[in-house]
Amino acid sequence: MASHRDGPQARLRAMEEAAERIGTSSDEKTIWRELTGFLFRGPCDAAAVELTGGGRSGPAGRVAAAGDTAGLLDAPGGAAASAHVVPVPLAGRGEVYGQLLAARADSAFNADETATLHFAARLACAHVGHARRLAATEKIALDLQRALVAEPGRPHPNLEVASRYLPLGSRALVGGDWFETVRLHFGRTLLVVGDVMGHGLEAAVDMNAYRHVLREVASTDLAPHRVLRQLDALSAAEDDRRPATCLIVRVDPARGTAAYASAGHLPPAVFTADGTGGLLDVPVGPPLGTGVGGYETVVLPFTADQTILLYTDGLVERRGEDIATSLARLAALRMTAGCGVPEVVDAVCAGLDARHAEDDVAVLAARLRLRPPPEGAAG
Repeated sequence: MASHRDGPQARLRAMEEAAERIGTSSDEKTIWRELTGFLFRGPCDAAAVELTGGGRSGPAGRVAAAGDTAGLLDAPGGAAASAHVVPVPLAGRGEVYGQLLAARADSAFNADETATLHFAARLACAHVGHARRLAATEKIALDLQRALVAEPGRPHPNLEVASRYLPLGSRALVGGDWFETVRLHFGRTLLVVGDVMGHGLEAAVDMNAYRHVLREVASTDLAPHRVLRQLDALSAAEDDRRPATCLIVRVDPARGTAAYASAGHLPPAVFTADGTGGLLDVPVGPPLGTGVGGYETVVLPFTADQTILLYTDGLVERRGEDIATSLARLAALRMTAGCGVPEVVDAVCAGLDARHAEDDVAVLAARLRLRPPPEGAAG
């Protein structure tokens, strides 16, 4: 980097270099570190960023520093007393972040160097403001997604349900993973898990559209494969609707059965009371939105000692690994004998390290809830 002490002719070159070096990341701490690092390589012997905190400004205190800050900014007397320190306000769009402290030991900053300090500070603040607005937008979107998937409809009392939604990363944009439960007539409940292609608000919007249509179609009490057929046809009619996979299970506690239909989705798992698990063989049709149709329903026994587990692909898939290997890992999990439905969800997410998955994860588990016999009934 050219010296900033060459005179006014270096000012434009310094600003161009600042634009290249500051704001390469959307992470706020990285931006502040880039600011102090840039100034240390240029006109400063030491530079530090100190935030005031409070409101949206985050924690107070020094968040970035470069150079001899101990000798020029912090030490009482001596070098610190004789250092030429320039405080530069850090603010943008009506928000005050804190201040930049720029120091030099041998001489004061000239006009061009002072202009460089202020330009670099304004540039960093602009990037930080953008980063904070982006983070706020992502948080709103993620909160919306969590609200949508965290409260599925209430199943009948004869069915115990537990669920979990884990987004990709701590600041990931929302995606299209979702689950739902729908009450039907005669004590039956529809369990649904779906996954819209892609991430971001567009995927979340399509996810909400699929979920809304599902509720409308499910209210007609069609068989699971006919529900998928309706969803597929309605979605294919929308030119901008993203394809989605979906797995539907209609639980009938009175008959002790569960009817399954799949649109391009991974197979459900089942765990028994002794903790052993396995995968269910369910016919798989095309994803929703293709307009191809061709879905089938298979009816299997569902007993009180079984827990059905529905999930999206983020739970099991790993980059570079065959899907059969991924599914075998799920089937090989062992639950604690007699554990509850929430504990099954916890164990599956822990056993497959779902919090570090490579995609969003949605999990829905269900088990028949046995009612105690009426008082006085014969044993």
